[in-house]
Amino acid sequence: MFSREVYESRRKNLRAAVGSGIVLLLGNSESPMNFADNCYRFRQDSSFLYFFGLDQPDLAAVIDLDEGRDIIFGDELTLDHIVWMGDLPTVAERAAQVGVAATRPVADLAPYLEKSGRPVHFLPPYRPRNSVRLAELLGPRAGEPSVDLIRAVVTLRSVKGEEEIVEIEKAVDTSVNMHLAGMAMARPGMRESEIAAEVERIALAAGAGTSFPVIATVRGEILHNHHHGNILESGDMFLLDAGAETDLGYAGDLSSTFPVDRTFTERQKTIYEIALAAHTAAVDTIAPGVPNLEVHLAAARAIAVGMKDLGLMKGDVDEAVAAGAHAMFFPCGVGHMMGLDVHDMEDLGEVHVGYGGKPKSTLFGLKSLRLARPLEPGFVLTVEPGIYFIPQLMDRWRAENKFPEFLDYAELDKWRHFGGLRNEEDYLVTATGKRRLGPRKPLTVAEVEEVRAAGQQR
Repeated sequence: MFSREVYESRRKNLRAAVGSGIVLLLGNSESPMNFADNCYRFRQDSSFLYFFGLDQPDLAAVIDLDEGRDIIFGDELTLDHIVWMGDLPTVAERAAQVGVAATRPVADLAPYLEKSGRPVHFLPPYRPRNSVRLAELLGPRAGEPSVDLIRAVVTLRSVKGEEEIVEIEKAVDTSVNMHLAGMAMARPGMRESEIAAEVERIALAAGAGTSFPVIATVRGEILHNHHHGNILESGDMFLLDAGAETDLGYAGDLSSTFPVDRTFTERQKTIYEIALAAHTAAVDTIAPGVPNLEVHLAAARAIAVGMKDLGLMKGDVDEAVAAGAHAMFFPCGVGHMMGLDVHDMEDLGEVHVGYGGKPKSTLFGLKSLRLARPLEPGFVLTVEPGIYFIPQLMDRWRAENKFPEFLDYAELDKWRHFGGLRNEEDYLVTATGKRRLGPRKPLTVAEVEEVRAAGQQR
């Protein structure tokens, strides 16, 4: 965990932002896979980690805004727990490490909240167990999550402190190593699962494991494909989307696309370089004060230009992008915030995290943009424009005669089995511009082919 002063400062800032009442933060409990004692890897709630830093199950915390005190509620280990799990510091000892002097048993939480009679601010629960706990603790007072608290937490967590940047960069460093390994080892005849396994091994060896389930696939047109059962074949491209998490919970998130063969084919290279131009256009647009919507649109225009040059799009590029015709190839957003969550604070709602409370677009493609608000120094975001040839989308739009002024469906049909690709990097917004986090990952055609050649010589 960070120093006690970091957590004390965060809670002080939260008090100033919310005002009065009681802030209730529920930590997570263990989550069984198939029976009570066989659990998934424990992951603490990120907002609980941010303000209290304690990474153990079944804790709750109160920040009493009116009385100016913090309390951690948790039960001490019994002898049965110690036999199976080993001894741990007491709740009071752990609480003292993050500047909290008061601790109480979990059974005292409901009476404390009831006795106070004051408003209780809580965040949206994303696990069923915490939804039940809120109902048990607050009864009819449960109501809706506190918008004031959501906005305050988003404001504080969006701007990363120096200590957080160090942690995020550790995660990105490991993530680059994961991608280098995957890029080097791919061979025709391998299973996708072999690459996924090596990537996960590197993440686990470096810290807490992966920051999200690994995407490792020759079916790159399926944006979030977690199936790892395909066999790599000559002529395929391989999409790897994977990131590491540090033991303090901070995430990295990178994507790479590379040929299963030693070099790209001409068709692969053509699409890869259009996607790379979109990536470069997006990165070049990042700056404080610039809405991330403009970063997204810069990538979209670059893709539309490339597709027009290839004969798959036609007409005025700006008009095509404004109408959403480019979403045939780029149906998702250019990136998202990253920090304690790989999609940072997504549990608090994209309208707050990515849009500053303003409504999202309903346009296909643009509605999937998670971050559109003006960028600020201290924001950490991903940049991951991609190009995807999705046969079902082609067929649907063609049947609807959608965008005939911008799309050449006859030419497009020649690419229906191409697949999809993307590259992704992580950037910190600075006072004067931006900084890529972590070492440079192979990105250009020449860089990728150099790694592929070296890997095949082993």
